Amino acid sequence: VLYPTLCVSGAGRLPEKSRHEMTGCSAVLGGRLRAMSGGSVDVEASVAAFHRDGYVLLRGVLPETTVAAWAAAFAPLLEGRLGCGGPERGPGRYYVTLPFMPPFSDDGVLCHPTLLEIVRRIVGRDAVLCQIATDTPLQGSQHQEVHRDCAPLFFETAANEFPETPSFQLAVNFPLVDIQDAAIGPVEIAKGTHRLSPDAGKRLIERGEVRLEPVYMRRGDVLIRDVRGLHRGTPNRTATPRPMVVLGYSRAFLRRPEVSVQVPADAALSPTAAHLLRHEPRVAALPTPGRAKENYDAAALETASGRSISKL
Repeated sequence: VLYPTLCVSGAGRLPEKSRHEMTGCSAVLGGRLRAMSGGSVDVEASVAAFHRDGYVLLRGVLPETTVAAWAAAFAPLLEGRLGCGGPERGPGRYYVTLPFMPPFSDDGVLCHPTLLEIVRRIVGRDAVLCQIATDTPLQGSQHQEVHRDCAPLFFETAANEFPETPSFQLAVNFPLVDIQDAAIGPVEIAKGTHRLSPDAGKRLIERGEVRLEPVYMRRGDVLIRDVRGLHRGTPNRTATPRPMVVLGYSRAFLRRPEVSVQVPADAALSPTAAHLLRHEPRVAALPTPGRAKENYDAAALETASGRSISKL
């Protein structure tokens, strides 16, 4: 298997039994941070790879026991969502907001020291968390059209009058199943298109100067990407749903009306979580998980993307 970007995790993966038993912790090791799964992540190299390619793939950052807990809790949410209409993102492709409750409110994931250090070096120490959700293609899904997930901050950028700005919005993705071959529908990303207008990036793809490359991941791997990078979902041709978690982190000034994290009023938040969620609504009760209407549907994605969704 060819991996499309810099692998910055530490030692090789542990045997399956050891990985399931490991809980671990994070600690600073010189210029590196120790990942919860036992490897180490070179933060400087990760940030450099991100700025170069528009994304960075980190191997074995989350314990598989944590990912397994998220997967088990997500399964009934997806089942409930399938029973109340949709899909939101084209044939066989569902978007599900995750409720702010265990295991999805886990500080060990949302405030993971390694991931948060990389996020803050890219979008600032005052970053906010505005999205906890999943994208799930099922059997029968199709290729998405190539797109970015957000418009430029300034219309002059879209018109190519000025270069793109530094990164301001990130998606931190991790899969709840292994994505090791094309049949299960990996995301494809065009490297280096995060600092180009959509039209300029698509011209490079059309001329073959930049390729849409599949990103293969295992449970525990994490992808940090600039949401301006051109990408698309691919068809899931298996009977196994392929849920991909998306945690949205942004610069403090940015507000995304299509997403939010509804935080229970009585939730006990750590200082780090409280700071990340300081602009999110506090609610007396959460909506019924998996059955609330999703605002971030295909139409909202098209608007949020700056109308960048089009066929090549």
